[in-house]
Amino acid sequence: MATPAQLSELPATGYIRQATLLTIIPFSSATLWRKVKAGTFIAPIKLSERCTAWRVEDVRAWMAARTTAQVD
Repeated sequence: MATPAQLSELPATGYIRQATLLTIIPFSSATLWRKVKAGTFIAPIKLSERCTAWRVEDVRAWMAARTTAQVD
C-alpha cells in the first residue's frame, strides 16, 4: 500500500496514469487489469485513443475504503 509521502505527492484532483498508479498500489500490471475486469478495482477512463487514466479522487476513495475494511 502507498506510504503517506506517496499519497501526498498525488494531486488532489485530476488523473493518474498506470505507471504512476502502480507505484502507489501493491499490484502488478497484470493484476491491475485482472481486478479492473473483475470489478474489484475502479475502471479507468479513456482520455484519448491511446491514453487511459484513473481519476485521483476515485483512487483515493478506493484506498480509503480498503483501509477502513482492513481496520474493521
